[in-house]
Amino acid sequence: LEKAIVLYTKAAEQGNSDAQIILGVCYEFGRGVEKNQEKAVELYTKAAEQGNADAQNNLGVYYVIGTGVEKNLEKAVELFQKAAEQGNANAQNNLGLCYKYRTGVEENMKKAV
Repeated sequence: LEKAIVLYTKAAEQGNSDAQIILGVCYEFGRGVEKNQEKAVELYTKAAEQGNADAQNNLGVYYVIGTGVEKNLEKAVELFQKAAEQGNANAQNNLGLCYKYRTGVEENMKKAV
């Protein structure tokens, strides 16, 4: 796992969004590195800015919960929407839940479904 972390770190530093999200997950859950929510957010943000749907979804969850970032429900919805439009099933589910429970948006059961 140590060697993988070194390689993912190098790739992430070179701007590889897949490496950024994988390394973000490692920091989120403390796998092979010390758990660090802020570092996970930083990596997810870099990948999300490149259009990585998984990163957009994961970052959206952070904005809903307010861990590692200031809670921002509107930003969460925006990220879920971007990822959902790319076909990310988790983001589609999260966006639906936002519409169902009025999380950062007006309740809209049509959109929720």
